[in-house]
This record gives sequence, structure tokens and C-alpha cells, in this order.
Amino acid sequence: MPPEKTVPTAPLKAKISPPPPPHGEAGTIHPGSRRLPPGEQVERVRTHFDAIAKRYDLMNTLLSFGIHHLWKRAAVRLLGLGEGEAVLDLCGGTGDLAVLSAERIGPSGRIVLYDINRAMMEAGRGKSTHAQERRRILYIQGDAQCAALGSASFDAAIVGFGIRNLTDRVAGFREIHRVLRPGGRFVCLEFSQPAAGGFRLLYDFYSFRIMPLLGRLIVGSGAAYTYLPESIRLFPSPAELAVVLEEIGFVRVACRRLTRGIACLHGGMKRE
Repeated sequence: MPPEKTVPTAPLKAKISPPPPPHGEAGTIHPGSRRLPPGEQVERVRTHFDAIAKRYDLMNTLLSFGIHHLWKRAAVRLLGLGEGEAVLDLCGGTGDLAVLSAERIGPSGRIVLYDINRAMMEAGRGKSTHAQERRRILYIQGDAQCAALGSASFDAAIVGFGIRNLTDRVAGFREIHRVLRPGGRFVCLEFSQPAAGGFRLLYDFYSFRIMPLLGRLIVGSGAAYTYLPESIRLFPSPAELAVVLEEIGFVRVACRRLTRGIACLHGGMKRE
């Protein structure tokens, strides 16, 4: 069995370049209900995650009633990881998906967690659970829209609840395609919107009323949890996202709805 990789005492820091122009109206993006210039969007997202980093995992568990753990396990199962593979967890945050991936690829595999927010990575590194897997994760701080990672260097890539926060999500998907080896697999776990009806009305009430209230009470930031449902509203539908992924070059693109459409698994692979 090869020796464990030595992990730096702090995340490596890639050069963080200004984000590329967003798709759509030049020079503006829509993070929620407000129109902001790209630079302000980047700062808003960074401030949002700095504010909630220490209680991010707790809030996820409370707000989803623990279901997010099931979603994440389903995402990693869909990726179909094998012993010794190289895996990228893009926008990996506190590392839940990276830990689950590390369990599947074993000590001979390689797992890289790439995220722009240092506070989130540090919160994950400091957790006492799955300590052995966390020691094997290589943490790199950088912009997912122009990742400092080699082309065709990963067997699989996964992104969970992160691509939605990019100024240019298409650039993020293109980077995933670039770093995958031919035949490499990709899974995106992201929030979605339930179909219209009574459940949708209940979901909207919970998202726009209850979640911000809990955010104020537990983490002292109602704004952080107002941003979340707003950003979900603007994320493409599964059908729209499938078109984007196919245009980038992914094949075998598919989607699986979770918990009546609250979240979705989007998958594909790079052509061999």
C-alpha cells in the first residue's frame, strides 16, 4: 500500500483571476433578485460563505432535515468511482463530497478539493469526523471558472451546490470538461424547483420565509439565507442545463430528480 500523501498545513492558493464576462447581458449578472456587476457578485458570494462557514454543515442538516446527506451519497454513487482514481471536488466547500469520494477511491486514489473560499475549506479541515479521509484531501484555493489544474488530469469530477454561485457557470462547466480525461465522468448535485402545485407553494414559503428567519436566529445572517432561494430561482431547469452540457461537449447527459424536485443530479461524461 503506498504511503499517504502529505497534505499542506493550509490550502494551496492558486492565482484567482477576475471572473470572465457572464453570459447574457454584458457586464451584469443576477444573483437573486438584484442586478449586480460581476465584481460585486464575487464579493457578495465570498461574504456570504465567510459569514456562515463555521455553521454551514449544521445549517444544511437543519434546513434539509438531514436529507442532504442522502443526496450527497446518491451523487457519489452515480459517479461510479473505483479504487485508485483521481477525483476533483469543484467548489468543494467543507468537503462532504470529497470525503465520500475518498472512501471509494481508497489510499491509492487522489482527491482534490478546489474552492475559492478559504473559510469554508478551513471549517471542513477542522472537523473531527472522517479524519483519515480529510488528511488525504489536497485543498486548493482558486477560481473554478479558470482553475489552476492540468487538462485531462482527473477520472471523475463532482460539484455539489456550488456551480450556482459562479458568476459564469458555463465557464465552470467548461473547466470541468477540460480537466477530465477522455471517458471521465461528471456529476452535478444542485438545488432545483419542484413542479407547480401545492408542494411548490409550501416549498417557496419555507425557502423565502422560514429559511431567512432560521439564518438570523442561528448564524446571525438572514441575508445569507435569502440569497439561497433567490439563486435557486435563477438556476437553469434540468432541460435547459442538459442543452448547455451537451453544447460544451458532454455526452450521455442525464438528470435525476430528488425529493420531488427540490434537488437534481445532473450527469454526463467526456467523449472518449
